Amino acid sequence: MTDSEQSKLIISGAVAAHDPPEVVPEEGDGGNEMELRQVTVPAESHGGRLDRALAGIVPEFSRNYLQQLIELGVVRLGGRTVIKTSTKVKAGDELTIELRPTLQSQAFKPEPMALDIVFEDAYLRVINKPAGLVVHPAPGNWGGTLLNGLLADDPQASFLPRAGIVHRLDKDTSGLMVVARQRQVMDQLIEMIAARNVTREYIALAHGAWQGVRVRQVGEAIGRDPRNRLRMAVVDLEKNSGKSASTVVSLLQSAERYCLVKCKLHTGRTHQIRVHMAFLGHPLVADELYGGPVACGLDRQALHACRLAFDHPVTGTKMAFKVMPPADLQAAIAGLGLIYNQNS
Repeated sequence: MTDSEQSKLIISGAVAAHDPPEVVPEEGDGGNEMELRQVTVPAESHGGRLDRALAGIVPEFSRNYLQQLIELGVVRLGGRTVIKTSTKVKAGDELTIELRPTLQSQAFKPEPMALDIVFEDAYLRVINKPAGLVVHPAPGNWGGTLLNGLLADDPQASFLPRAGIVHRLDKDTSGLMVVARQRQVMDQLIEMIAARNVTREYIALAHGAWQGVRVRQVGEAIGRDPRNRLRMAVVDLEKNSGKSASTVVSLLQSAERYCLVKCKLHTGRTHQIRVHMAFLGHPLVADELYGGPVACGLDRQALHACRLAFDHPVTGTKMAFKVMPPADLQAAIAGLGLIYNQNS
């Protein structure tokens, strides 16, 4: 197998298996992994879209991958560069395409790393993710992610979309995640999460002494903040796009200017706990994006996924896992004179 053929297999497999996110322009010229191919639009593609025509002409590549290449500006129609996937083509048109890795396709590669595996069988794994580890490749973090580690650690992961990842934790949130090792199990876990049959509990250290009832049900919808697209926010669904969200927040202990709470998710919206806690007037410690100043020796949001429970999708066995917060969060809690009881 030539280097070019090997590169094509890697590119095609990565894109097809993992359906990578939006295109980011590639740096450099692709080196030895670039292949120039010239093709002619056949009669059956006359009047059709460019991306569809290419998908028929070079079927060994996914349409998603070919769309990325068009948007990168490496496809020429009659000698003219085109960047719109919807460009119409005619029978007999000459196309030149540079087959090269995109940042996305290069991202889905094995990278050995130490994984804290709490439970493992032939069907799934439960992992204790450290703070600072990105779960899935995305702009700004194309490598060194949990997905890369899973691909290196488990041969089965390469045959699964997103290496079996069925839910995510924010980069700076620590704690428990379940990862599938078989496609059927992955589909079942996704359905279980959607049906709220997976229990996910977190502990959070937040600013402000707790006031009022000890348990609060927060049901405000969450969507992209219309004033800051980098943030999520509580939104009015009659005025802004968003999705329903539900979090139960229970007080564990309160100090003079801080509170330690347990949060139980009933939905899984982006930044849900961080947004709902800020909405309650208790932004998380060191969560500056949502108004929580750095404090208590923490430089990342004080949020930890402490408990995960579900019925095993294959055996039906009731599974429940707990992990203590990492040392930095434990020290912050203790420094305030608070005590976290793992059984609370």
